Amino acid sequence: MEQDKKAPSAENPYKLLDLKLTPVEKSAAGMHAVMAAMGDLIEEKTFFRGNHALLNMNQFKGFDCPSCAWPDPDDERSPVGEYCENGAKALAEEATTKRVTADFFKKHSVFDLAKLDDYQIGKFGRLTEPMYMPKGGTHYEPISWENAFKKIGAHLNALESPHQAAFYTSGRTSNEASFVYQLFAKEFGTNNMPDCSNMCHETSGSALRPTIGIGKGTVTLEDFYETDVIIDIGHNPGTNAPRMMSALAKGKKNGAMIIAINPLPEAGLLGFQDPQSIKGMIGGGVKLADLYLPVKINGDMALLKALEILLIDFEKKFPGQVFDQEFIKDKTTGYEAFLKQFEHEDYNLDHLSGLCGVSKEDILRAAEMIAFKKRIIFCWGMGLTQQPNGVAMIREILNILLLKGSIGKPGAGVCPVRGHSNVQGNRTMLIDEKPTAEQLDRLENYYGFKMPREHGYDVVRAIKAMHEGKLKFMFCMGGNFLSATPDTTYTANAVRKLDLLVCVSTKLNRSHLIHGNEALILPTYGRSDKDIVNGEVQIISTENSMGVVQASKGMLDAVSKNLINETQIACRMAMATLGEKSVVNWQLYHDSYDAVRDAIEKCIPGFENYNEKVRQKGGFYLPNAARDGKFMTKEFGDRAPFTLTKIPNNNLEHDEYMMATTRTHDQFNTTIYGLDDRYRGIKNERRVIFMNRKDIEKLGMKAGDKVDLFNFDDGVERIAPLFIIVPYEIPERNTVTYFPETNVLVSVNNVVEESNMPASKYVKIKIKKHEPTIYDRVKKVEENYRLMQ
Repeated sequence: MEQDKKAPSAENPYKLLDLKLTPVEKSAAGMHAVMAAMGDLIEEKTFFRGNHALLNMNQFKGFDCPSCAWPDPDDERSPVGEYCENGAKALAEEATTKRVTADFFKKHSVFDLAKLDDYQIGKFGRLTEPMYMPKGGTHYEPISWENAFKKIGAHLNALESPHQAAFYTSGRTSNEASFVYQLFAKEFGTNNMPDCSNMCHETSGSALRPTIGIGKGTVTLEDFYETDVIIDIGHNPGTNAPRMMSALAKGKKNGAMIIAINPLPEAGLLGFQDPQSIKGMIGGGVKLADLYLPVKINGDMALLKALEILLIDFEKKFPGQVFDQEFIKDKTTGYEAFLKQFEHEDYNLDHLSGLCGVSKEDILRAAEMIAFKKRIIFCWGMGLTQQPNGVAMIREILNILLLKGSIGKPGAGVCPVRGHSNVQGNRTMLIDEKPTAEQLDRLENYYGFKMPREHGYDVVRAIKAMHEGKLKFMFCMGGNFLSATPDTTYTANAVRKLDLLVCVSTKLNRSHLIHGNEALILPTYGRSDKDIVNGEVQIISTENSMGVVQASKGMLDAVSKNLINETQIACRMAMATLGEKSVVNWQLYHDSYDAVRDAIEKCIPGFENYNEKVRQKGGFYLPNAARDGKFMTKEFGDRAPFTLTKIPNNNLEHDEYMMATTRTHDQFNTTIYGLDDRYRGIKNERRVIFMNRKDIEKLGMKAGDKVDLFNFDDGVERIAPLFIIVPYEIPERNTVTYFPETNVLVSVNNVVEESNMPASKYVKIKIKKHEPTIYDRVKKVEENYRLMQ
């Protein structure tokens, strides 16, 4: 058909459903969560199979949740269910009995599939066999595993340079698969290893490594139970890490106070109805936040500075009772310079209160809550990491903790709340476009081949390299690259310039529909599937947000006998590409996870006796010097520096608004489970924009009006058409929308300083009444991108 020759759409369809508004909820979890989880199992036609799996998820001898990276308890785990609503939804989609076979692809062209939204695309079920899109083709065709790897090897060996290839990784990939994957990339000759950290917590690592010597958090789950104050900033635990609410509630029960800082009053920050107790199921639940500070988007820095001013005043009035002067003297550097900065006229409470949008009275309440406490935990999510000054803001958080001596002791420290279940493990396994000399030296000494030393492409640089024709091949080990990345139209046209795109996946997603001249889809096991090698069910391992490495063993029969695991996929790619030139025994790693773990033990510190320790009940903690109060930084030795940061200029033109993208409660990263956002009162719609009522009135509009959204960064017009205005409790001139629908508005050049992450929580937009003719302008924008060289 002629339509099949057209480029499929990179965007979700510009259509509205039937929006219904329900009351905004004031607490999270409870009976609603239980019913929603069971509803997804029924929808995926896996109620009994799925429930059987849920009883084994996050248990000592079970499998690790494929959703978020929140840690499991070290001691007792609930026999009823050590999982949350979103974990159950993730399991439902993984345990589904729906199947996407070769016949499905024969019936549906890529063009027709692209006309569906991401929710519809993801609901077809599990992929069952390798599929190939030939050059100029319109439909995916079946291909054997052998021929798929031959094709990959032929493309890689035809490149003029190894640096024309990139190897992307999602956070679901196991430690074992990650290790052999990065090893192949390095033996092939490149460090082009963009990964999902480049889009979520690269900022955290960039901030922490130079200051405390490690790019990870410093607390354990037990610390939440022993602390005095928990400050959760730029994060929504009710949706992004629901099991975190149990830890918050337990800390609260033990006497901790909780401060929530966020532009939106999220249900999971305010209250928790424990679904594992009768009171939680039918009662009002536990109030979590003692104080909620409704900060403006990117007003966090001004708020942190204001808190510091008040803490300095408290220290002057009560010397030695507020700041830990002994800790400052013995463990830090730069204290005097840090204090001196506050002599500047900009550092006054009235000015900073105006910049952050929080009243002086509330800032004072927050300062009083932490002034005379030492056990303080700061948690944050992408509300900080995806700001252009996110690195600086995290270092400002560290400044407060260093003043208080609140790091490296029980009940105190930093806790970046990671997203995907093994995103932290990927980086530990050397999935990194900027490996250190020490890491490369260890690999080189063990394997005996010369490691590439040139830094590779991160996600943003990889997109630009594709656009410039510098990348010809990309391999995606999991994930949904297109829907996760910024500047959707620009990225789509960059991907289309590839010679070959390979995606390892469990389910169909939009990245399979926007591809290079050729494309391959390679199906693999889910976390809950039995991973059988040489007749035995294998264990893999993952690392959670708090540095615990633990075993994971699937227990469901796979939906197809034509799947192979990610470790074997990486090994077979290596053998097909490198052949006899390789010095690595890829066949050994292909046949044995234990052999892979033996190699990890030799190459990565902290994994001594890996095969033994990973089989221990609950796994083992990796070394964390900062957790033990030891700071080992390159520039400052055993001291943690106070950092001097700047207050950002967040000025807007008279017709501009600040927009942050977020996800719904029916969503995990780019996976859309449903069309509701229960906690925020949204039902059956995703194309909404949350706005302050005063802003709506000033625009001469009303709730329910249809609008088009524009961004003009870099002098380029970007358009997201057809959104519905929803009034919400949000600071003036601030707006919130869902991704991936508004990723199109995030310029590929709008990035976080130092970490180069997309600044998706800081997008300047203009809002105009919806015009039906807007679609002609959208097509023109897309055509301009296609013509760009």
